[in-house]
Amino acid sequence: MTEFTFTCTGVRADAYAAGPTLVFRLRITTADPQARVHALALRCQIRIEPARRGYGPAEAEGLADLFGERSRWGTTLQPVQFAHVTAMVPSFTGATETDLVVPCTYDMDIAASRYLSALEDGEAPLLLLFSGTAFTGAGGFRVEPVPWDREAAYRMPVAVWREMVEQHFPGCGWLRLPRDTMADLLAYRSRHALASWEATVRALLDAAVLAQPPQPDPARLGGAAPRVTERTAP
Repeated sequence: MTEFTFTCTGVRADAYAAGPTLVFRLRITTADPQARVHALALRCQIRIEPARRGYGPAEAEGLADLFGERSRWGTTLQPVQFAHVTAMVPSFTGATETDLVVPCTYDMDIAASRYLSALEDGEAPLLLLFSGTAFTGAGGFRVEPVPWDREAAYRMPVAVWREMVEQHFPGCGWLRLPRDTMADLLAYRSRHALASWEATVRALLDAAVLAQPPQPDPARLGGAAPRVTERTAP
């Protein structure tokens, strides 16, 4: 059986894709430099390994919905599924390099998107797990599987993810809503003659603030008002 080794050498945001897309550069080598590979039908599962990096206070706050409080991270900081893609690698002998195209989403209901959006800088630790079918043979034609234990670790710069998002959603976020909720929002926007979705959401937020009951004055309740220099509870 042909022994394959996979290495991820880089990643870039595809500036010409119709949707958010990352392109990983893979180097594939065989143990025998003379081994002939007619084609390689490759499958790749990409997952995030969050336990393999540290997080600042702001990042930890942004990850609370995914992993809970930092005190629980010893048990909750589990791998997150990022993508599952396929690629057809053309004929090569010994070694080759190829692109692995990974369509992405900015849907904040997806755990991987929420994780990457919470990172301020640095790198996101990824693990690429490979499988597939290899068509090999120097003088003939042989079909053999790519072993399931083939993998490659890669630390993707967070800046590349942000660049990809900015190409398609410059200065914006993206929110998915159920159809009936979207219909209610559209009706609210029409009733109030609001010019944009941003104005619609801002009007709802402002109305929610005005609807909140006023906070009681501690002095009127008989308690002493805190001095300016005292720390108050959040």
